[in-house]
Amino acid sequence: MAVILDGKKMAQTVKQRLQQMIKQQGFTPKLGIILVGDDAASLIYVKNKQKAASEVGIETQLYHFDDQASSETLENLIQTLNADSDVHGILIQLPLPKSFNAAKILSEIDPQKDVDGFHPYNIGLLQYGAQTGLQPATPKGIMKLIKSTGLDLSGKNALVIGRSNIVGKPMAMMLLGADCTVTMAHSKTTDLKALCQNADIIVSATGCAKLIKQDWVKSGAVVIDVGMNRDEQGKLCGVVDFEGVCQKAGFITPVPGGVGPMTIAMLLDNVVEAYLKQHQI
Repeated sequence: MAVILDGKKMAQTVKQRLQQMIKQQGFTPKLGIILVGDDAASLIYVKNKQKAASEVGIETQLYHFDDQASSETLENLIQTLNADSDVHGILIQLPLPKSFNAAKILSEIDPQKDVDGFHPYNIGLLQYGAQTGLQPATPKGIMKLIKSTGLDLSGKNALVIGRSNIVGKPMAMMLLGADCTVTMAHSKTTDLKALCQNADIIVSATGCAKLIKQDWVKSGAVVIDVGMNRDEQGKLCGVVDFEGVCQKAGFITPVPGGVGPMTIAMLLDNVVEAYLKQHQI
């Protein structure tokens, strides 16, 4: 049976470290959160982020607009927050309504306050292998989960399924930075099963429930499930058929309780990192 990579437990350890640091050094990082519209999932995500931030001592300020807000309104607010030395991180809850050019709006954020790590400048630093930029929270958390296995990653075959700017592309860069041999798969990939069978590490960030079966996975592989779906009974599940794959993989993340908690923990870590860099601590 595979070792379960408990993201919830690891995230709690990260939050305790941040809480202790903030308390001992006596500072209060502040995060500005911009939310447009009333998407139910986004409202829940923002609430969870605010709750987690409060637990470690990070102050949050929510700016909630209806979906009729203009791009100019958002851009003006971002410029105000960029100039406010009391605000150390800026987060735009995605997805934005389709009427917005998300890439343009994200690029307005000061890279030093870009705690989601989506600004082209920070993505560029990641591409170059620099460790000085803020990194996207989900892949950053996944790397911590993978490294917690204690395996030597050098030369390992890593397969990233999904090519989004939020997970897939930065994930591939981080795995390359760890000296893995990286393959990227996506909706146009042929014979995904064969690629999975050759992979020592699988990071699956696609939308198909229980796509990856036991016979797709190499014995002893590290399997990271970034999916969030519902099965026929309405129960939360991932991209991986957990019950089958955990009998063959070496390490596996559960859904829920795997990547999700680590994403929020790494967001908080980025807020604290941004504060420390802005104050040259």
